[in-house]
Amino acid sequence: MKKLLCLGLSLVCVFSLFGCDSSDDKESTGGEKEKFKVGIVQIVEHPSLDTIREATVKELEASDLDVEILYENASNDQSLLSTICQKFKDEDVDVIVAIATPSAMAAANFSDDIPVVFSAVSDPVGAGLVKDLEKPDGNITGTSDEIQVDLILDLAVEMYPETKTIGFLYNSGEANSVSNLEKVKDYASKNNLEVVEAAVTNTGEVQTATQTLIDKTDVIFAPNDNTVASAMDIVSSLTTESKTPLFVGADSMVGDGGLATVGINYEDLGTSTGDMVIKILNGTSPSDIPVKVFKEDLSVYINTTVAKAIGFDGIDNLKEQHEDVVEVE
Repeated sequence: MKKLLCLGLSLVCVFSLFGCDSSDDKESTGGEKEKFKVGIVQIVEHPSLDTIREATVKELEASDLDVEILYENASNDQSLLSTICQKFKDEDVDVIVAIATPSAMAAANFSDDIPVVFSAVSDPVGAGLVKDLEKPDGNITGTSDEIQVDLILDLAVEMYPETKTIGFLYNSGEANSVSNLEKVKDYASKNNLEVVEAAVTNTGEVQTATQTLIDKTDVIFAPNDNTVASAMDIVSSLTTESKTPLFVGADSMVGDGGLATVGINYEDLGTSTGDMVIKILNGTSPSDIPVKVFKEDLSVYINTTVAKAIGFDGIDNLKEQHEDVVEVE
């Protein structure tokens, strides 16, 4: 899927890639206003990633820059990501925005030539994008939606104290999901719980994997895995029908039928991503922009419709125990 969004933004003060001149009214040769191109590559369309993209674009629109945005979607085909990034290079974009870990890993291969800003990467160091979050060592930086696995599983055990087994549904080819699996295993080891894995490689395998976990576990945890998120209608239908609690890694996945999570607001993630792009277009090096990890100001998100359908009636108690509970229908 391909979309071309052209944003003609009014300019109050135009910055070149190398900063402002002494008049603070920099213009390109011939007095024309400087224009920029930003390429946005997204592994797949689903609400969390769409929210990030829309918030990033909105932030660019609110700036005083003249930006043309090229948007490409790989439709969950990782083999297309490098092709898309090569196209951006051929189009001579000024910045690549890479949404989700697979997109970021593909875009990183082009960072010698083009600044890259990633978003929604759970583990930027583990994915090999940067070596130091505070001081990115290359032409790449971005925002991280690091899942607070311990907090989500604490919530699962709080809501279902009899839990003994946790099912983990994920795509084994997604680095962020593999990283979160290790965190789940570590939590389970410390809390005398058993983990049952169900790995998939595409959305066509999600139904069978979900049913396997329903049969073997007390609760299921699906991280912010792009493949699983794309098949949430299937996962939610099966878990709701079987009254199996489904805990997820993103607020949008709660909206798509997961029971609950502890997480961030993805619009804020996109806004911060857009801010980074603006800084780079104004002349700041990506290596001077620390990776921003969203791990504070978290909320408990719970789907009230799903809660009712599976027989969970403790929402009032959750509100007493947690400062910020967001009810989703």
